[in-house]
Amino acid sequence: MHGWIGLWGAVLGLLSGSAGLLLNHRAGPGMPPAQARETTVQVPLPQPAPPDPQALAAWLKSSLKLEPDPRAIRLEPARPVAWGARSMVQPARWSASFASPAGEVQAEYWVGNSYVTLKRLDNNVLATLSSLHKGTGIGMAWVLLADTLAGAIALLSLSVAASWALSNRRRAIGVAIGALSLLAAGSLALTAI
Repeated sequence: MHGWIGLWGAVLGLLSGSAGLLLNHRAGPGMPPAQARETTVQVPLPQPAPPDPQALAAWLKSSLKLEPDPRAIRLEPARPVAWGARSMVQPARWSASFASPAGEVQAEYWVGNSYVTLKRLDNNVLATLSSLHKGTGIGMAWVLLADTLAGAIALLSLSVAASWALSNRRRAIGVAIGALSLLAAGSLALTAI
């Protein structure tokens, strides 16, 4: 069991561990920065304009062939704002995001305008790897795949501890090493919070 789980965990662990190592040292010498190339455009709205943020996101997806489905569709209602000594009403603002590991399209529409502003971010390789590692703009299949890696690591840890405890005479040293590593990991986690 340890061997088969280890094979699965090794393949996924190599991908996740390599990404984590690159991200930990992304500011090191010779490492290209994780960057996204940004492009901003204004797209005219159809007449009549979409009636709500969901309809706007659906229109953008179909007319511009955007992938994947929109996320983070938001509606900020109109509200009074101070403008110097005057008070004005800021119009409602609609926004939507189409995110994938390779980049993102952010849409912003101020109700009453005849256009929607789109900002496209195209990630370089390191930024794409970072998005995959952090789970940004990914689907349920990737989440489940990452969960299998977490499960494999947990099972591997348990099977290594059980194998070691059953076959090694120096159990006291092993228990001490395990306890110290748990204490070290716990204290580092608490100081990071």
